[in-house]
Amino acid sequence: MKLFVILMFSIGLSINASSQTIDILIKNGHIIDPKNNIDGVRDLAITNGKIVEVNLKISRPAKKTIDATGLYITPGLIDMHGHHFFGTQEDAYLSNSYAALPPDGFTFRSGVTTVVDAGGAGWRNFLDFKNQAFTNSKTRMFAFLNIVGSGMRGGAFEQNLTDMDPKLTAMVARQYSNQIVGIKLAHYMSSEWEPTDRAIKAGELAGIPVMIDFGAADPILSWDTLLLKKLRPGDILTHCFGQTSGRMHVVENNKLQPYAIAAQKRGIIFDVGHGGGSFMFEQAVPAIKQGLKPNSISTDLHTGSMNAGMKDMTNVMSKLLNIGMTLNEVVLCSTWNPAQFINRKELGHLSVGAVADITLLSLEKGTFGFVDVGGNKIVGDKKLVCQMTFLNGEVVWDLNGLSAIPFKY
Repeated sequence: MKLFVILMFSIGLSINASSQTIDILIKNGHIIDPKNNIDGVRDLAITNGKIVEVNLKISRPAKKTIDATGLYITPGLIDMHGHHFFGTQEDAYLSNSYAALPPDGFTFRSGVTTVVDAGGAGWRNFLDFKNQAFTNSKTRMFAFLNIVGSGMRGGAFEQNLTDMDPKLTAMVARQYSNQIVGIKLAHYMSSEWEPTDRAIKAGELAGIPVMIDFGAADPILSWDTLLLKKLRPGDILTHCFGQTSGRMHVVENNKLQPYAIAAQKRGIIFDVGHGGGSFMFEQAVPAIKQGLKPNSISTDLHTGSMNAGMKDMTNVMSKLLNIGMTLNEVVLCSTWNPAQFINRKELGHLSVGAVADITLLSLEKGTFGFVDVGGNKIVGDKKLVCQMTFLNGEVVWDLNGLSAIPFKY
């Protein structure tokens, strides 16, 4: 009798839950959720900022219903390489100065709900960054902490080996572990390995990955050494399709270099990091054709990239879609993959119980031009456009008013 009562009580809870009014019901959209291997038309329900059901058909009453027919529903996009330590300091480049950007004006409209600042702050000024940008941004934010104590201030500041302290960097990374997800080395212009070694040491001490962006060197530092000997599985090579002088490239003379595939198989992460100077079709097209697809797609957003060939996250995704990646691969590299790389596995998927960070995309067909950082153009026949973005279950971008109340007159 006791077992019968317990069973009936549990059935009653299930029945009541299925009849409860939900906050938002998104119907008839094509869900692409790589983590959960969902690729098809489904309904999705949101209550109290969380995903409460994903099913072929959801018949529960909803306070608001959104018809997503013809649209793709993905987890909120994660841009793993941007620059958001905005401020007003003169000659401070991407560390509390004018070239960095407040995220909210650039994220939601392109489907991005989470950004990672790539090394704007070091241990000396991370608290300023946290108080300015994190506190005053709606976009979910994380950061790679620069191995240079004063951050990405450009010029001589980033060449200062004496300001690259693994112990102090790791201490601050551990202190702000809710915000700091990795260590960044960028723009160092020398043939010595000491900066790389110090960044990796900081990553080891803090238990987090390292992102590497080499500067120019003469002689050039060997990527064979970097990718196969120095970096650890889970560490990140950003600007993987860049082609700048003074550094090695994944493609030489139109041929993919063998160390690239070997490194990827070893667990090194290849990140796009498009930016204003770090994405060339001459690298990307043959690399992808010959088997090297990026593990993560990111913008390297700053004032030097936002109005040039990069533009925004969906433009970079569309560019890769037109040169050999599938839609599912592009979504994976913009959602679940970066969530894993920054060790935030609560993000990047549409599991029941997950935070309702959701992006609705249309896949437009037509004739579209895409430009790399060298001014070279390709013409593609498809382009992703962000129609809606949800952050924590709240509509934060609605291009065509899908969630709005029709006006009658």
